Amino acid sequence: MKINKINSLVFAMLFGFGLSGQAQTKQWTLEECVRYALDNNITIKVSELDVQNAEINKKDAFGRYLPSVNGNASHSWNIGLNQDVTTGVLRNQTTQYSSVGLNAGVDIYRGLQNQNTYRRTKLAIIASQYQLLKMQEDISLNVANAFLQILGYKEDLKIKTEQLAIDEKRLKRSEEMVNAGTIPRGDLYDLKATIATDKQNIAVSENNLLISKLSLAQLLQLKEFADFDVVDDTNAKDENNIMAQSPTDIYNKAKETRTELKLAQTNLEIAEKNVAIAKGAFQPTLTGFYGFNTRASYSDQVKLDANNQPYTTGPDPIFQQFSDNKGHNFGFQLNVPVFNGFSVRNNVERNKVSLEKSKIDLEQKSLDLQRNVYTAFTNAKGALNTYEAATVTLEARQQAYNYAKEKYDVGLMNSFDFTQAQTLLTNAQSEVIRTKYDYIFKIKILEFYFGIPIVPIPAK
Repeated sequence: MKINKINSLVFAMLFGFGLSGQAQTKQWTLEECVRYALDNNITIKVSELDVQNAEINKKDAFGRYLPSVNGNASHSWNIGLNQDVTTGVLRNQTTQYSSVGLNAGVDIYRGLQNQNTYRRTKLAIIASQYQLLKMQEDISLNVANAFLQILGYKEDLKIKTEQLAIDEKRLKRSEEMVNAGTIPRGDLYDLKATIATDKQNIAVSENNLLISKLSLAQLLQLKEFADFDVVDDTNAKDENNIMAQSPTDIYNKAKETRTELKLAQTNLEIAEKNVAIAKGAFQPTLTGFYGFNTRASYSDQVKLDANNQPYTTGPDPIFQQFSDNKGHNFGFQLNVPVFNGFSVRNNVERNKVSLEKSKIDLEQKSLDLQRNVYTAFTNAKGALNTYEAATVTLEARQQAYNYAKEKYDVGLMNSFDFTQAQTLLTNAQSEVIRTKYDYIFKIKILEFYFGIPIVPIPAK
């Protein structure tokens, strides 16, 4: 199913490009691609929502400082022998009564758990912001890699297309020479096979180019990718002179700027706050409370007249009853933990373990950063050497091809040997393209560690 899905996407892109081939195509620069991805990539949007959740958690933590206030109201019917809650008389009757109340409570002391929870939520916001920044940086690198792949495939396709045009011209000339009896007919067949191979190579290059464009379009979350194309303006050069820096200087700079270290440090501080919150459960808690309530009855009442004789009368006015029956209660409640099945102690130990893991993670991130920086520097240096060597090889292959062409034109070289020289030249050209964009991308990675972004990432 996955293969069919990929094939469907490729077919859709092929069809879209075929329809828009004669239309004006928008040319995207690398900076435009990165900025668009930062604004529209789904993964980044999810990380932005995580930041919003962290902000909401901070509001929750702040709310713990505030008193809780709750109102209540009820109305009930009692049928049969029951005591009137207002008069206290036991009678066989149906009675109704209403009650309203208000309760408030506030934490006075809770082992500093509220304060530490609030501080932890502030750190969690910082951590989620660092996580968002790291996601933006990763997406930027992925976009740069996909962008450079497109450029590489475009140059490769251009070379193969030019080679096909050259071979087709050779075919026409060879047909004339075969008809004139200058070269054997076998050379003509070899050349036709070469042209068929050229067309096959072009088909492969076109497919690679379309897939690479589709990959970048998906990174950018483009819905309309039929007219998507990139600007051919990237040169293999170290614009920021990053290779003049030593690996140590790059590493020292990376320690100050790299997001993964800042994120690991913030997670360590969060783990410390979790330990403090867990320890707070060992301490007593003191809360203050206040309550207000009143009630009213809807049943008849038995009262005494001036001669102390009982008589029955209707209920007092409702609001008068609410006023007469109101009451207040307030006070403090102290809870002292004595024994809780070791749950608090175990929770503290569990958070201490997490704290140690955070310390190890921070140390590991620092070691990984050092290794990655030195590896990136070595890779960039090696990519430069490889690119320079490929360029020298291409120059030699070009000269060899020119010499072979001269010999072939005067009949001193057969078609097979000339095709071999041509194939070696094409391979050398492809190798220059591959090493060129490999070097550019490795320079981008090195700049990334040195704190030079592809585009400045705006603060959210």
